[in-house]
Amino acid sequence: MQQAQACANPFAMMLDPERILRAVEASERLNHLHSRICRPLDKAVAAAPSAGAEFDLLVDGLPDDERA
Repeated sequence: MQQAQACANPFAMMLDPERILRAVEASERLNHLHSRICRPLDKAVAAAPSAGAEFDLLVDGLPDDERA
């Protein structure tokens, strides 16, 4: 009964993290999950400037009294 209450209450699970780790390691459902390793790209792709960026540069070059 106490174990069911601990699983239903996530705050109670924080009081005994070792028990939670043991339960995770013994879980048959978690053992059957497929996993893959995802790594970030080595290089960031530089995006071409968009029309919005060109407009921003145009507006930034205007005097303050001509801005909308």
